[in-house]
Amino acid sequence: MPRRYPVEFRRKVLDLIEAGKPVAEIAVQLGMTAQTVYNWRNQDQIDRGLRAGVSTSESAELVAAHHQLDCATRHGHLPAEH
Repeated sequence: MPRRYPVEFRRKVLDLIEAGKPVAEIAVQLGMTAQTVYNWRNQDQIDRGLRAGVSTSESAELVAAHHQLDCATRHGHLPAEH
């Protein structure tokens, strides 16, 4: 299971990137993978409209809608697909 990092920690990492610090250096200093840092940077760019993709808020909405649909289907409020 992926490790969860606090929002404040992610923000500090993104601030370091914005300040020009190399991703690989940030990752080594903080004991995390460079891919995690790149993922956070990419998602931040999507959230700020600088890159195409599904924003964090859109993703949360999709998860909530899927959960509601799943609950409704399991409780007999919607017919299950065949």
